[in-house]
Amino acid sequence: MIRKLFSSSLWSANATDWASLILRLTFGLLMLSHGIPKLMKLMDGNMEFGDPIGIGVPASLALTVFAEVLCSVLLVIGLWTRLALIPLIITMAVAVFIVHINDDLGTMESALLYLLSYCALFLLGSGKYSVDAILKK
Repeated sequence: MIRKLFSSSLWSANATDWASLILRLTFGLLMLSHGIPKLMKLMDGNMEFGDPIGIGVPASLALTVFAEVLCSVLLVIGLWTRLALIPLIITMAVAVFIVHINDDLGTMESALLYLLSYCALFLLGSGKYSVDAILKK
């Protein structure tokens, strides 16, 4: 029984599809908890936000909202997954390597986890439990 549980033949067929689904749902939904407050801020005209790459506060906020809200929704449903991950990866790379570069690991940790998870998802793809897979059929 235990030998069968840890056998690669038992898990290999669907493991990457399930892993992709779990990662998409987890990191897509969690990112929405960061993006929705920023969307509300943008809709209210509150432009209190950083400008880490020098494109202006409104543009920085709008691009962050685009990534953290729209791209996260696309990630959760698995539509255009790899394309949706590009803005998320860029946003988290800016957070890690520009915004939090001089902070301690505890402060940087969240953005780093998102970044690495999005990179893993980019390599995995959306899997068979996604809208992308339905559209391929």
